[in-house]
Amino acid sequence: MYNHAPDDYRCPLCAIVSNETEKGPLYSPDDLIYADEDVYAMIGVYQWPNNPGNVLVVPNSHYENIYDLPIRLSSRVHDLARGIALAMKSAWECDGVSTRQHNEPAGNQDTWHYHLHVTPRFHGDELYSTFATGKALMDPRDRARYAKDLVRQMENWKQPTKRLSMLLLIYRGLVIFLLPLRRHIAWR
Repeated sequence: MYNHAPDDYRCPLCAIVSNETEKGPLYSPDDLIYADEDVYAMIGVYQWPNNPGNVLVVPNSHYENIYDLPIRLSSRVHDLARGIALAMKSAWECDGVSTRQHNEPAGNQDTWHYHLHVTPRFHGDELYSTFATGKALMDPRDRARYAKDLVRQMENWKQPTKRLSMLLLIYRGLVIFLLPLRRHIAWR
């Protein structure tokens, strides 16, 4: 739905999952922070000058954008993003964390595989004034160093179990179902 990838598009994020990417300036196995059967997180190859350590959280299966992404995987992506954000706070003592996700050309999407950016923020970092012109390719050795910082912080972190994720989805569904009925129910 609302897809824009060219017919001959070779997805770089799918290539990472299937180990079809050669180590080089655009990817190294050392970029990886976390991976399981559904999602992975890696240090982004492009970084902003005052915000190094930008992380991509990616579903392993190919979904072009938020319109296509199943809710179950959306939950997994955001659980992992939360873990990454907490690891950033511990590892780099950042003042905050921003998450960004782009859809379609007008939404500034340039990789046709859903992914969520998790970026460390610092007071006065001017991220948005450098957004269009400031990003640059980060040296693979620097990416490896940033990844190691986060891996160390995430050693005890675990994704919620699939059973817990399913229970949360059922609970959210019940809440969504019951909210419109609340004015008709007399709570005593």
